[in-house]
Amino acid sequence: MSVYTVYEPPLRAAEAAPNPERFVFVRDGFSFWAFLLAPLWMLWHRLWLVLLIYIVVAVGLDSAAYYAGIDAAGVSLIELCIAVLIGFEASTLRRFTLARRGFENVGVVAGDTIEAAEQRFFDAWVGSAREKSTARAVAPGRVAPPALPPLTPSPVPPSPGIIGLFPEPGGQR
Repeated sequence: MSVYTVYEPPLRAAEAAPNPERFVFVRDGFSFWAFLLAPLWMLWHRLWLVLLIYIVVAVGLDSAAYYAGIDAAGVSLIELCIAVLIGFEASTLRRFTLARRGFENVGVVAGDTIEAAEQRFFDAWVGSAREKSTARAVAPGRVAPPALPPLTPSPVPPSPGIIGLFPEPGGQR
């Protein structure tokens, strides 16, 4: 079962509520296509800044390896390490770009497929919207219930001995 983070797009000028078709689901985990074809994967997902940084780092490391006298096997190993890193961090790179574009992280959802995750998320999203709208609607003549006072933590009774590595509060060091 895959885990997805869900991003809500920023509102456009004529929108009163976010368009569900513009929501972005980013799967966590290793991305095979980002590992295998990193520049094309970055272009596909429109990660322009990430692509620019990738090109600068790759050219810089290749140049440094050339001037350091590292043979072709060493350069290939360096490029393989970069590809593995991109594969593991692909979802983080997408989340970074979405945050830069103004998308807001609105939740995490799990599902066997992307369709199942979308269905689960939007079912919960619509359900929470209904609860909020019914909670706001108070019948005329009725008063909303008063807010409860904040909870205060109960004092912890002192224990005779210390278990673990942390000392008792107020004890000698």
